[in-house]
Amino acid sequence: MGKINVLSQETIDKIAAGEVVERPASVAKELIENSIDAGATAISVEIKGGGIEYLRITDNGVGIEKDQIPVAFLRHSTSKIKDAEDLNNVHSLGFRGEALSSISAVSKVELITKTKDNLLGASYIIEGAKEISLSDVGAPDGTTFIIRQLFYNTPARKKFLKAESTEGSYVFDVVEHLALSHPEISFKLIINGKEKLMTSGNGSLSDTIYQIYGRQIAANILDISYEDELFSITGYIGLSIIARGNRAFEHFFVNDRYIKSNNLSRACEEGYYGFLMGHQYPFFVLNINTIDGAVDVNVHPTKQEVRFENEPKVCEILTKVINSRLRRREDVVEAKVEEEKPKFNNTFNTIVSTPVRNSSSIESSTSVEKTTALDTSSDELIADYKSETSSEEIKPVKLPEPFEKNRLEAIKASITSQIRKDTPYERKFAEKNTGGEKYEQISFLTREAVKEHKIIGQVFDTYWIIEYDKNMYIIDQHAAHEKVLFEKTMARLKNKEMTSQMVSPPVIISLSQQDILLYERYHEAFESLGYRVESFGGNELAITAVPGNLFSLDPKQFFLEALADCQSYKASDSFDIIVERVASMSCKAAVKGNNRLSIPEVKTLINDLLELENPYHCPHGRPTMISFSEYELAKKFKRIV
Repeated sequence: MGKINVLSQETIDKIAAGEVVERPASVAKELIENSIDAGATAISVEIKGGGIEYLRITDNGVGIEKDQIPVAFLRHSTSKIKDAEDLNNVHSLGFRGEALSSISAVSKVELITKTKDNLLGASYIIEGAKEISLSDVGAPDGTTFIIRQLFYNTPARKKFLKAESTEGSYVFDVVEHLALSHPEISFKLIINGKEKLMTSGNGSLSDTIYQIYGRQIAANILDISYEDELFSITGYIGLSIIARGNRAFEHFFVNDRYIKSNNLSRACEEGYYGFLMGHQYPFFVLNINTIDGAVDVNVHPTKQEVRFENEPKVCEILTKVINSRLRRREDVVEAKVEEEKPKFNNTFNTIVSTPVRNSSSIESSTSVEKTTALDTSSDELIADYKSETSSEEIKPVKLPEPFEKNRLEAIKASITSQIRKDTPYERKFAEKNTGGEKYEQISFLTREAVKEHKIIGQVFDTYWIIEYDKNMYIIDQHAAHEKVLFEKTMARLKNKEMTSQMVSPPVIISLSQQDILLYERYHEAFESLGYRVESFGGNELAITAVPGNLFSLDPKQFFLEALADCQSYKASDSFDIIVERVASMSCKAAVKGNNRLSIPEVKTLINDLLELENPYHCPHGRPTMISFSEYELAKKFKRIV
């Protein structure tokens, strides 16, 4: 063994920095969380060069006393906790006391801060963990951190950073998550001199979602609320129309802290079972608040992972709450026609604007911009105008805080006056043209509505067209029948009314040893559906009975497909989930496309849909029906200009 050395403080700081400071986004996260803990109601973030060369965080929080500043940069110095017992009751975002020490060890830091009780503020400069100066300076209340040349003294770390645009997108994600978890705080993000995100800080999560993601997302979300003696769940979940091909729009917060959890993600996705197609992932912003001691946040250096005292219980409730909320909402997909948006004149250049993220990339050249006032009648028209105008043409004038209400009303009146209402169709639909009021409860599938249905006919021997309440509905007969069969099967299972049809002679199936083990693991699910299977020696099974309602299907093929589907099941899946997924295979017996049905058969199908909790999606998540409004058709035929 070589000689044991005691490392210098400088080396210790650089090693510790590796645990906390991974990239500019890590620095932004730690400093913004400190601003939140300091009681800030407005936080501004500015980066240049992806945050590697320049990162500034400004807040209006309580500030730091001058004599406390050097202490704040020492390792494990914190105002959030006093001893180990406090770790069971952490309510602040930061508490370890490592952030400032770690950041200053690998960058050049300038701190400007002032408390409200002091006449002057203080300026503190520290580079590579070495103090440069501490002096008085004039400053507003609050704190500003300026971080320059991140990893300037650790080039090995710096070379592993990604492109500036990529690092900037990571900072964007951090600001986005913190804005969603704290809608009561106004956030602003400036990247290379351009404002990319701003939230109002009015305390409304739905407004914050609107300001970050725009109109299309905000118009298709449902509120979630659940509470028991251990924890509560609040937030919003998205309808199927705004699902994505990855998990980028899944946001979890535990006690207002952004976290990543595969178990929670899977639990939420289970709640969407039957509402989304395969390989689609939902949009949701959910905050789980727990009682003291029910969650351990001291698990990971970045605090993005937590450990629940009873995680299976949390996951189970998440699944049930989401599924229940989705079933309470009519979810007919409304088709929209593409059209050229109207132009407005440059009198709108004086409107206060906030760029809103339009996709997962902050580099999109077609990002939508919206006003900070959240009235849809003006917001959407302004957004339409700005989406058609180059960024060079838009030079918005910022209104002082609080916003001038009278001026905003005048702006909205000016916008409204410029909408053309020359033709009868324009007058007829002027009030409907809001663009964001979709998915209202239109009650297409009710006993009263069915009496008013006007069945137009069938096209392509697959789709049925029905007129009702100024809307044209198109029903996919196969998807609709799939859902009817599935729901009926599940109802029979629940009421233990499943029947079996004997097969003579028995159907013999040869399986691999893995398939044999798979069947032995899930045989109860098959038996609950009505299957009766016996060992036939070796790797062969004999099917002696099949589900009574599936007798028309090939028993061997159906059994093999259902068994193959079992390979995707997880060990944590409950018996009910497994049975439900096996039962979803009942859709194989549904009427297919390219089969002509009669009017009475379609009426029977619609009446069957009336009895379902969720008639709007087949068991695989595909829509069973879509609709075109009269207004959308009028636009397509240029009756509305």
